[in-house]
Amino acid sequence: MAAGELLRTPLHAWHQAHGGRMVDFAGWSMPVQYTSIVEEHRTVRQSVGLFDISHMGRLTFFGSGALDWIQRVTTNDVARLTDNQIQYSLMPNERGGMIDDLLVYRQPFAFIVVCNASNRDNVLAQFERYPVQAEAKLADRTLDTAMIAVQGPAALDIVQPLFNQPLGSVGYYHLTMGRLLGDADAVISRTGYTGEDGFELIVGAAQAERVWEALLESGQERGIRPCGLGARDTLRFEAAMPLYGHELSDTINPFEAGVGWAVKLAKGEFVGREALRSLKANPGRKRVGLRLEGKRIAREGYVVRFDGREVGRVTSGTFSPALDQSLAMALVAPDAAPEGGSWIVDVRGHEVPATVVPLPFYRRTETHT
Repeated sequence: MAAGELLRTPLHAWHQAHGGRMVDFAGWSMPVQYTSIVEEHRTVRQSVGLFDISHMGRLTFFGSGALDWIQRVTTNDVARLTDNQIQYSLMPNERGGMIDDLLVYRQPFAFIVVCNASNRDNVLAQFERYPVQAEAKLADRTLDTAMIAVQGPAALDIVQPLFNQPLGSVGYYHLTMGRLLGDADAVISRTGYTGEDGFELIVGAAQAERVWEALLESGQERGIRPCGLGARDTLRFEAAMPLYGHELSDTINPFEAGVGWAVKLAKGEFVGREALRSLKANPGRKRVGLRLEGKRIAREGYVVRFDGREVGRVTSGTFSPALDQSLAMALVAPDAAPEGGSWIVDVRGHEVPATVVPLPFYRRTETHT
């Protein structure tokens, strides 16, 4: 690949041929939308949407030292995982800031770590910085595999006819392995970044387009749509899932971001443990949800005031397609009380009144365990 050239997923040609509006996202050429973000968003909430998420990093770990290696550089307790279970975790730096947030898959013979596209190099570098003595190997499988997300209430009905193992009994944050379309090896997890039920499929790069088109055909009667990164962002926002670079970063700690539950200080030594212990006692800020009056949108960085004083800044905001409200998440001072007082968001010089509301903004009616 030439210097400065964008990476392409195995589905890149399909996106171009079917009207995907391609943008540079973390060094990858990715579809931000096909029709409209609102249409794609509502399709996922009401039925099912299909996402190419092959830009996400996929790292496979083998060997007797694999568990200890992952345990050393992540915050959650990997040893608690049983086979075919998945865990949300964080990778801290030595100061307690976040290098990335991750999913850790435990298979009977290996571990898979899924990381954000923008942080893959930093995640790899952190693993290399803290090797273990026992035998352990890391294989970066990002470029020779594809990852596809099928998200929405109809996801199970779309994927199951194509897969040779039962999916209905696969719990949330669990995985199974088998074959799609009779001969395409796949790892399928009941995970997602939309707040809906759904599955994420890892397949070989050579099989990606065939699997993608089969999923579209399977979901045709349910109104399946290919969806871009724009809808993925509005969907995760309604579900109040943190986005790296917004609600998490190397200067935002997990206790501020509301994901401190993924930090297991008692599990033993890991990178950043003592810094995180101190931050837990004094997080510095807290993440809150805000509902704005009217339709003005609060963007990242907009000032938030409480009783006339600046108390924080917006991390993400949009006009919610599902809830028909202008909503925002913000990091604010811990002494800014949600009860009483006057909240204001400065939207390009307009002082827009706001109300603190619980997170997540949106919660699906059915959950799977």
